[in-house]
Amino acid sequence: MTILSEGTHAAEFLVSEASGSRSRERITVLSGETLVAGAVLGRVTVGAATPAAFAGNAANTGTIATVTLGAGAKPGVYKVVIIEPATNAGEFSVEDPDGVTIGTGTVGAEFVGGGLTFTVADGATDFSAGEGFTISVAAGSGKYREHDPANTDGSQTAIAVLFDAVDAAAADRPGVAIVRDAEVNTAELSWFTGANANQKAAGLAQLAVAGIIGR
Repeated sequence: MTILSEGTHAAEFLVSEASGSRSRERITVLSGETLVAGAVLGRVTVGAATPAAFAGNAANTGTIATVTLGAGAKPGVYKVVIIEPATNAGEFSVEDPDGVTIGTGTVGAEFVGGGLTFTVADGATDFSAGEGFTISVAAGSGKYREHDPANTDGSQTAIAVLFDAVDAAAADRPGVAIVRDAEVNTAELSWFTGANANQKAAGLAQLAVAGIIGR
C-alpha cells in the first residue's frame, strides 16, 4: 500500500493577520533555498566587505588583506585610523558607518568588533598617526532566506514567516511572507535544521519585534 504524506498548507501557521493584505508582502527568496509554508525567514541586508588604504598613506605602510563579516555588521564605510604609531607596530581605532568608535586594535593582531574581523598587517614603512584604511561593506540584496543565527548576512535575525512553499533551489523565486501585524502558531513554524529550544525562543522574540506574535 502506498503511503502519502500531506505537506504543510499555505498559511496553515496563521492564527490571525491584519485586514486586507497589510500583514503580507511580496518577497524574493534567495537562490539555493527550498522552503515550506511557515518557514522562519531572515533578510540579506549585508554584502561583501572591501578594504582600501587611505589616499594619504605613505607607500608600503601595510595592508588589510581579508575582512570577515559577522553579526552586527552594517552596510556603509568603516574607518580604521592609526592613533599611536610604533616601529613595526601601532594602535588603531575603528569607527563604524554611523561615526561611532567601536574599539581599538593593535597592528599585527586580529581585531574583532562591530561585526568585523580583520588584521592590519605591518609593511616596510611604519604607519604615521592619521593614516589608515576604509572598509566598505556593501548593502545586501534584500532577498530572503531561511533564518539561522549562524548566518552573517543579516538573515541571522528572524523577521518574517513564509506564507506558502517556495522552491528556489535553482534560481531566485518570488514568494509572499507575513512581515507584520500577525499571530502565528509556533507549533506550525519551520526552523533551520538543528534549531534548539533556546534558538527558537530567540527567533520568536525577534519576530515579535517585527509585530509577529507566537501563540
